[in-house]
Amino acid sequence: MDRKTKEIKESISELLELPKDIVLDLPRITMIGNLQIYIENHKGIIEYSKLRIRINTKNGILRIVGKDLQIKTIITEEIIITGIINQIEFVE
Repeated sequence: MDRKTKEIKESISELLELPKDIVLDLPRITMIGNLQIYIENHKGIIEYSKLRIRINTKNGILRIVGKDLQIKTIITEEIIITGIINQIEFVE
């Protein structure tokens, strides 16, 4: 998506009070403490181990670092990860 299209979609989102994650195809990330993370609107798993999980998103790669990480649920556009979550970051 080019910059002008993104700006138009952002303006429409604000004007119609629509959630930006839906209009711009962005991930929605919800954490419960440092024990669980819920990710909506992902584009697939790149790496999966007990210490690190990398997930592809429209914004780039989401990297989750911790201990005893497990994917509890995975469906088409949703993932639930549990374990001790120490770090979350977007990597370009």
